[in-house]
Amino acid sequence: MMSAMRLIAATVLSILIAGCAGTTAPAPSATPLAKATVTSSNAPTSSATATQATTAALACTPPAQALVELTEGPYYRANPPQNAALRTAGVAGTPLTLTGYVVSKSCQPIANAKLDFWQADGNGNYDNSGYTLRGWQLTDANGAYRLETVIPGLYPGRTEHIHFKVTVNGQTYTSQLFFPGVSQNEGDSIYSSRMLVTLNTATSPVSGTFTFVVNVA
Repeated sequence: MMSAMRLIAATVLSILIAGCAGTTAPAPSATPLAKATVTSSNAPTSSATATQATTAALACTPPAQALVELTEGPYYRANPPQNAALRTAGVAGTPLTLTGYVVSKSCQPIANAKLDFWQADGNGNYDNSGYTLRGWQLTDANGAYRLETVIPGLYPGRTEHIHFKVTVNGQTYTSQLFFPGVSQNEGDSIYSSRMLVTLNTATSPVSGTFTFVVNVA
């Protein structure tokens, strides 16, 4: 009788030990899998940005045609501030981020090129007493620039446009950028289709690109 009871007790204990072992074994695998997922989802971000920048730079095919020089107009103000973020709170107009490069006719990026921008706000008004929507910047080591501004408005006789001066090696080129799909383009005596910004209105802010090709080899 005693022997049978010992056998039953031993059997019950064996079952309990096996059950505990089966419950705890899988638990440690959950944490490493979660960490691996987070790491892989973050990785492509910088790669995609770098690829986009490289593609924009390679869009230039040598020998490239130099930009069309156009009139400065009556609203330029000397000595604007160094400022790449012209878009400020309260300024009328659809937000626009314009990016691109300054390159030579052989499509070589030009570092430290000076880009001086000025423009009207979204209602077609210039700030002629201060420096709203006016500022200059230098291209980076890759010849790239980035301008945060607004899409300028129309005013009598003129289509939408952004004025600029680009200075390389002491030589300054003055011209204007225009926007696609604006009905007033063809009626503007200054308009040049070669100075059209490539625009993407599906982004927020609206994004645009333009490569400034200067008249150097």
